[in-house]
Amino acid sequence: MKYAIIAAGEGSRLAAEGIDSPKPLVKVGGEYLIDRLIRVFMDNDAEEIVVICNDLTTLVAQHLVELQRDGLKGRPIPLRFCVQSTPSSMHSFHVISPYLSDSPFVLTTVDTIFREEEFSNYVKAFRQQIADGHTDGVMGVTDYIDDEKPLYVETDDTLRILNFLDYQEHPRYISGGIYGLTSSAIETLNGCMERGESRMRNFQRALLTDGRQLTAWVFSKVLDIDHADDIKKAEAFLAGQ
Repeated sequence: MKYAIIAAGEGSRLAAEGIDSPKPLVKVGGEYLIDRLIRVFMDNDAEEIVVICNDLTTLVAQHLVELQRDGLKGRPIPLRFCVQSTPSSMHSFHVISPYLSDSPFVLTTVDTIFREEEFSNYVKAFRQQIADGHTDGVMGVTDYIDDEKPLYVETDDTLRILNFLDYQEHPRYISGGIYGLTSSAIETLNGCMERGESRMRNFQRALLTDGRQLTAWVFSKVLDIDHADDIKKAEAFLAGQ
């Protein structure tokens, strides 16, 4: 299993609220966001971890070089990374997609916060569904809605995904920004880029348009770190409060 992290955003809202660190190096519970994801991915049998960060600061790239050289607290990391600023998360995904085209992978943004035991269960479910040939992707969803512009996920009673919506009158789930996909998704991604599309939500819609079979896996809660007060929310959540 490969894992990938989109860490190329500017973190402008955090900066406007006085957070000086680039988003990947923001600490939650004393741990850098990017280090937390890498640690969790390693705990879930990462064959390789692919990261993209922007070129607006050297701090993140320097940190990734150190991880390649020294490991994470001495633990060797099979890390590959790209340094490139992009206009959207989908463009970032496209930059690293050549490294993800030969195996199933799980992709997240760098500020995605979830409970580790739930993530491990999600990965197990993804592996099993792939082995059974039942899916082209398993998307992490949650019924916890605390997002400025959530992407609503419509499912049937078996959690097969039917649609991705910008608005839903009686929402059940929203996207948690956790994407478990087979390599066939790269074909859909390339099609999106050829059509000049952007944003991950449009990529997800295109997966359905292309006939990919997607299922939802429900997390109790998934948080993003977009504002300074989200750091405290995330720490309280991970502490079980």
